[in-house]
Amino acid sequence: MPHPIRPGATLGLLGGGQLGRMFALAARRMGYRVHALDPGEDCPAGQVADLEVRADYGDAGAAREMAKGVAVMTVEFENIAAATLEAVAEMCPMHPGASVLHTVQHRLREKRFLEAKGFPVTSFREINTEADLRKAASDLGLPAILKTASFGYDGKGQQKLDASTDLAAAFAALKGTQGILEAFAPFEREVSVIAARSSTGKTCAWDVAENDHANHILDTTIFPARVPAQVAEEARRMAERIAEALGMVGVLCVEFFVLPGGKLLVNEIAPRPHNSGHATMDACVTSQFEQQVRAVCGLPLGDTRLHRPAAMANLLGDLWPGSGEPPWEKLLAFPEVKLHLYGKSEARQGRKMGHLTALADTPEEALARVIAARAALRS
Repeated sequence: MPHPIRPGATLGLLGGGQLGRMFALAARRMGYRVHALDPGEDCPAGQVADLEVRADYGDAGAAREMAKGVAVMTVEFENIAAATLEAVAEMCPMHPGASVLHTVQHRLREKRFLEAKGFPVTSFREINTEADLRKAASDLGLPAILKTASFGYDGKGQQKLDASTDLAAAFAALKGTQGILEAFAPFEREVSVIAARSSTGKTCAWDVAENDHANHILDTTIFPARVPAQVAEEARRMAERIAEALGMVGVLCVEFFVLPGGKLLVNEIAPRPHNSGHATMDACVTSQFEQQVRAVCGLPLGDTRLHRPAAMANLLGDLWPGSGEPPWEKLLAFPEVKLHLYGKSEARQGRKMGHLTALADTPEEALARVIAARAALRS
């Protein structure tokens, strides 16, 4: 059994966005120091870290130098160059490992991995040419979803194709990158499970979250999801099994489609904390960020129990007026709502600037609270 990395040590973080910020806050509360690498200046994680290293994610030399001064390195997002990950691994433990990130940072590799391990996924085809796309559309039928195989998130690089779609134009929109065509899943709802796996092989999962999107970006999450108990338990078990199959050390999110009758299809994996797990910060005994610290440091995993039903609503840059900050006092007039801001200096349309959480007796009541509080910013 590896020796645990105890509080007082320094943890390294590749990525300086909001997920890194919340990881750093959890780590510092537990007594750790944090060094964060990010290409931007005054990044969200850098504002609360002990050291902010400004470097590109492809700068293997900078990552290697930072890794010399930390006990373990983790990530806040998966799209990091292999050379950088290899450089870090020469200097210190890296969790999750390069093999995990290699698998999940590419949609075709991820789908093939899941399929090979027996997990249910939508039918899919590899797209390298326009002829590939035409044949795949014929094989899978339309509607279907065309995605870039890599570097896609929040709906970026995705197109829904139907019988009226110009396939030549759809292929051209890939701009020379490899694509994947996925059969359309007639789902009733989208849910996700945050799960953790420690370096000792222990796994655990939180309750299932139910997600609603607007313009391909997560808008709200309720916790727990409104699904039958047996569906929830299957989703939790499947997420833990995926963590085991990957050899994951850390926290991951598994997104599912729930089909009529309760059948689950795995949509995507994120090998890190996830937007749909933010309610764990206020609603659970252990948050997804504290759990990430525990897992990568080889400590016992924390209790994932839910205190009360909860909801989360994202705050996007669209809410920021051209003249400055939103009227936060209107939102904070809702005493049961918690405000989490990420420290981003520039608000842009569609950019995640913060989120709200609320607890209540039912998920629906919690959802109504965060929606009402968010709406007050526009009044």
